[in-house]
Amino acid sequence: MAPSAMTRGNQWTKSLSDAQPVPYWLDDPGRPRPEPALTGAETCDLLVVGGGYSGLWTALIAKERDPGRDVVLVEGREVGWAASGRNGGFCAASLTHGLANGLTRWPDEIGKLEELGARNLDEIEAAVARYSLDCDFERSGEIDVATEPHQAAELREWYQELERRGLAEGIEFLDTAAVREQVDSPTFLAGLHDRRGVAMLHPAKLAWGLKRACVELGVRVYEHTPALDLKPYGAGMAVRTPYGSVRARRVALGTNIFPSLVRRVRSYTVPVYDYALMTEPLTDAQLASIGWKNRQGLGDSANQFHYFRLSADNRILWGGYDAIYPYGGRVRAEYDDRPETYAKLAEHFFTCFPQLEGVRFSHAWGGAIDTCSRFSAFFGSAHHGKVAYAAGYTGLGVGATRFGAEVMLDLLAGERTERTELEMVRRKPLPFPPEPFAWTGIALTKWSLARADTHGGRRNLWLRTMDRLGLGFDS
Repeated sequence: MAPSAMTRGNQWTKSLSDAQPVPYWLDDPGRPRPEPALTGAETCDLLVVGGGYSGLWTALIAKERDPGRDVVLVEGREVGWAASGRNGGFCAASLTHGLANGLTRWPDEIGKLEELGARNLDEIEAAVARYSLDCDFERSGEIDVATEPHQAAELREWYQELERRGLAEGIEFLDTAAVREQVDSPTFLAGLHDRRGVAMLHPAKLAWGLKRACVELGVRVYEHTPALDLKPYGAGMAVRTPYGSVRARRVALGTNIFPSLVRRVRSYTVPVYDYALMTEPLTDAQLASIGWKNRQGLGDSANQFHYFRLSADNRILWGGYDAIYPYGGRVRAEYDDRPETYAKLAEHFFTCFPQLEGVRFSHAWGGAIDTCSRFSAFFGSAHHGKVAYAAGYTGLGVGATRFGAEVMLDLLAGERTERTELEMVRRKPLPFPPEPFAWTGIALTKWSLARADTHGGRRNLWLRTMDRLGLGFDS
């Protein structure tokens, strides 16, 4: 290694020397105390399993629809401790993991899906105001940036396609000068600016605020109460917990990456480990050096992509790139910390923003999210309509989980709505194969995606075949 490269490598490593291996969002002295665990037997109209966004929105909307409904929510650890409390805080209107994915899979419904997604984001913004959710909500938009010439060409072609289809409202193509006027990185060659379709927020504070709102509406919340099994009981269902049980007329499952209580659903998702860094707060001079004055979220256009944004106190969250699938789909705490990925992310950070040399990272963390083969949520019911589930959000669940909550409640009510009539809701993705085929296929896909990034975006035979079959792997 040349001395200059070695010096830079040491600088990247030094930037991590004080990083705490915990999610920045959860490392908060204002973190609320957990509710007591369930002991004994409970009965209710609706039991919600899972205290992330999916379960919290379900419980909240259930009470909004019918204030007299008796609702119980159980969470295995603490509300918001998992993916809901440690994500990047990008709250997107898209229900389909981006417009491109939605247009490919549901071209006949894309107008309705975009309309429902925009309405869903508006409803989230309204709920933030209605319940005084102190979650640093900023409707600042997002810019997808190109860092390679082929990505810039693809962004321009995609924008032209959106214009032809009448889907470009609120979206603007930015050339090199225009994108660097928004945020100044020497790596940025072009951008696609979605001005209204994404909000930035503090993810853990959103979860904690939703919990408070649920409790204030009369939802009985039990934390440190894992649901161990689910069985029919008379006209309803029964869930066993370590110290008690809940009997309910209806059950909504918001467990996402954790094994579903409906066993047949488990093959539709696999865990992906995603990692992120958070810098110390930037000084005014450092912030001015990169010109990030409009606070948009950012993501690059590579297959192995980064996402980055400013926090309320002007730290930069920098995450993504590595998407790690553990053999067998195991979810284990030891996978949450990955120093080799942190070092890689730090290198990429200073390549993007060399003017921030000397900035240090205060937090470094990771954790599992669920992905499915179509990259966006799927839905269903079980036990003759008494149980509903939603899963597979693939990293874009901050906003879409609210829509999933509406779908689950529609399914449990047996109602035909504009949501339940969607092909996206009526059909499921293809399941993942058993091991060792899942690991082999995912590894080959990841290798092929990385190769495409370094070969002008050209997709090899494996990726082209996966595209034709509607299969994929993403984070």
